[in-house]
Order: sequence, then C-alpha cells, then structure tokens
Amino acid sequence: MNRLKAEKQESVLCALVEGTSIRSVERMTGVHRDTITRLMLRAGRTSREVMDVLMRDLKCEHIEVDEIWTYVGKKEAQVRPDDDPLETGDSWCWVALDPETNIVPTFHVGKRTRRDADWFMRDLSWRLANRIQLSADGLSHYVTAVEASFGGQVDFATIVKSYESEQSSGRYSPPRRVVAADKHIIVGDSDLARTSTSLVERSHLTLRMQQRRFTRLTNAFSKKRENLEAAVALHFAWYNFVRPHRTLRTTPAIAAGVTTRQWTMADLVGLAA
Repeated sequence: MNRLKAEKQESVLCALVEGTSIRSVERMTGVHRDTITRLMLRAGRTSREVMDVLMRDLKCEHIEVDEIWTYVGKKEAQVRPDDDPLETGDSWCWVALDPETNIVPTFHVGKRTRRDADWFMRDLSWRLANRIQLSADGLSHYVTAVEASFGGQVDFATIVKSYESEQSSGRYSPPRRVVAADKHIIVGDSDLARTSTSLVERSHLTLRMQQRRFTRLTNAFSKKRENLEAAVALHFAWYNFVRPHRTLRTTPAIAAGVTTRQWTMADLVGLAA
C-alpha cells in the first residue's frame, strides 16, 4: 500500500489538531477523507502508546480532573434499542491535568459511569510518583473510584459550583457566571484554597477549539468511537509534546520533565510510520 509522503502527513495532522474537519482537510490538501481517517487512526494509536510509555513516575503535586461531553453517531435522545450503547450516543472524555505544568498525564474516552471512573482513576494512580492533592467536581463516581485506586494515599477534595440564574433560554446564550463554590475534603488533608477545577475546565475549551468533533452545534461529530478515541489521543500528544503553552513558554512535557526538547508533528509522524 502506498502511503503519503511524510510532509503531506504532517500537513494533514497539523490541520486536524488545529480544529479543521476531515472533509475540510480533504478539500485543502486533496487527500481523500478515507486516507485522512486511516492516518488519524494510526497517529492516534501511536500517540496513545507514546503517552503510555512516557507518562510515568510523574512528580505532580496537584491534579485536577473533569469530564467533557461529546457524542458518537447520534445524540443520546436519538439512540434506538438496536444501537450498540457502548458505540453510539453520549460520550465523555475524562481528563486529568496538572495545573503547575499544564501536562495531561492521562485521559479516557467512554461513558460517564462508575466503571469508567474506576478505569480513569486507576490509570492516573499508576502514572504518579508521589502523593498528590486531587480536585474533582461533585460527580459521585469519583468518591468510590478514588478510594479504590488511591486508598488513603491521596488528599482529595471536591468543588461544586453554583451558577447565577439563567437569564435566557436561548441556545446561544453566554455561559452563566459562577456565584458560589462549595468545597469539601473527602480524603486526607487537602488545602481547600488550592481545590479547583478551573484549569482543567479551561483545557476543555482548547479541546473544543482544536478538535472539530467536540464543537457544539456542528455536523462534524464522530461517526465511530474509534475515530473519537484516535482524535483525542492525537490531540493530547500534540498538546503535551508539540504545542508551546503561552504562559509556560514551552511545552507541558518539558515543564514536567518528561522530555528535554519540544517535539514537532514530524516526530509523531515518524513514530507512526
């Protein structure tokens, strides 16, 4: 099978991680959408493998976790009894972020269930070298998942935000302001002043802007779960290793001591070859 030249692969992947849909990339580059999809799947698998190998023994002090919604195939309200519930409907990307270095140690694409929370927290615990302070929202699955994965070896607190009354019911209404934040220590001795999910929530905006399939009110949604998983893996490899963070003036991977140099998309293409 003939493959695209490395330079063309880089152009395609750079367009994908900058928020361009597959069909738009097809029009821009002349590469068929099926070829683009196969390249994304291959690069996504490589990105996942790279993170699995390098995101180990991280010396983080504080981790924020949260989930961001999208869907596969169709929205949950349109799912029929004969559809596969694991492959269709609402899907969530669980994200862990270190607010000091902005590195994302791990992520998980799945449903918003206890099983997914357990998998996500267990994977996070395996990647850390020391005790951390963990911040999460009020999702009840976190409490049991943290206990199962960390036991008492974590300082864990939750934050539940209250929002101002909704002024408009329009679908294009601006986000409501946070008017209160209720914080609770669940395990250990968390510093409530540092308990926050603001930065991981801000990273969701980056994901929505850079991955077209997360954009609201769009037809660029994921048609298959494997496509969503590959796109998310590619995004976080690019986010951690390639994209300089403005406030850090370097990449999160360098700031966290995972690597000593800024990667390029050519590096990811080379690994995926």
